[in-house]
Amino acid sequence: MRVSTGNTSGSDSRMFTVVIENLGVGRPRRATRQLTVPFQQLQSLLQSVALRGDRLKIISVDGQPLAAPEAAAQAPGSTGAVAAENDAPQADAGETAAAPDPVAADPLPATPSPAKKAAVAHADVPVNLYKPKDPFIGTVIDNYSLLVDGAIGRVNQITFDLSGGNLHYIEGQSIGIIPEGTDANGKPHKLRLYSIASTRHGDNVEDGTVSLCVRQLEYEKEGQTIYGVCSTFLCDIEPGAKVKITGPVGKEMLLPPDEDANIIMFATGTGIAPMRAYLRRMFEPTERAKNPEYQFAGKAWLFMGAPKTANLLYEDDLQRYLTDFPENFRYTKAISREQQNAKGGRMYIQDRVLENADEIFAMIEDPKTHVYMCGLRGMEPGIDEAMTAAAAAKGLNWAELRPQLKKAERWHVETY
Repeated sequence: MRVSTGNTSGSDSRMFTVVIENLGVGRPRRATRQLTVPFQQLQSLLQSVALRGDRLKIISVDGQPLAAPEAAAQAPGSTGAVAAENDAPQADAGETAAAPDPVAADPLPATPSPAKKAAVAHADVPVNLYKPKDPFIGTVIDNYSLLVDGAIGRVNQITFDLSGGNLHYIEGQSIGIIPEGTDANGKPHKLRLYSIASTRHGDNVEDGTVSLCVRQLEYEKEGQTIYGVCSTFLCDIEPGAKVKITGPVGKEMLLPPDEDANIIMFATGTGIAPMRAYLRRMFEPTERAKNPEYQFAGKAWLFMGAPKTANLLYEDDLQRYLTDFPENFRYTKAISREQQNAKGGRMYIQDRVLENADEIFAMIEDPKTHVYMCGLRGMEPGIDEAMTAAAAAKGLNWAELRPQLKKAERWHVETY
């Protein structure tokens, strides 16, 4: 089926009613559901329907049907393709948007072109602007501890000045840091990747800076305490120092452009870094003023794991967002050494997932919902186990559901 966007503008105010059969990833039964969405969300909804393998029964605009199943079946030249927004010519500012072409062909295909999907969501993602052989030389502006008294370990926020070059990025990407010095073999250290903790505009919202949230790696080996090379280099670095920076890299953790999307976030420790960037873009007043084209109006739910309350990061900001945006932001903590789960053991993120399984899955059934996970790789099995149990309680198979969410670009994971 092909739905053409025709000549459109961002001000199209029409509302489309879409009737779908078997809506919901992994539903074991047949069901019909009706959704009403603005024009700007129509293509993303149709792509989600295609990826789920659901059946599109009818589309109407402002109460007027565009096509019925019978007409769709008889339409000539039906190919089952969904026209991506970037395929259609766009109207200049002030033009009147043309009505969509008649709907043809049913059902939608299960696999739209990957290139088209990427172009619709993120057309201009900067990648590898600076490489290891020719890195950008950034200057440290600030370096301070993010922890309070009683915390375990060492976590710092480091901010770099990016002026004088072309290193820019968007939320959800990472940059590489090449620490000074050489390794045990006398060779220069290799770069380490770190998730960016600031928005594209930087913490000062004036563009030209980037911030990282870095935990000093510390572990025991043969009775000795070993510290990570790059994490120690960054935690110890002084303002004014020069640092070799590469990147940016990554398209896995990018936010959807839809202002009405729902965002579920699972983070442990410094895995909060990309989530902080998302939340600043959504709720920070200076960011909202800077981005009139992006005024988040969906639901954002952060699950944060830490060993102690003193290890929670950016807590003041998160509490402020709760106060200022109570209808849009929800914050659930799992403090392993201070809280107990239902069985009397330590409280981890997977325990919070089980506690809130019904609400989580209700959100996941909405095609506008995206899930993000960032932190130590060890968090994945626990969350996967919790999601499996929660899905089974609703008669769903998580082993089938998760790949479908991934394919629909709604399940995003970055662990290390």
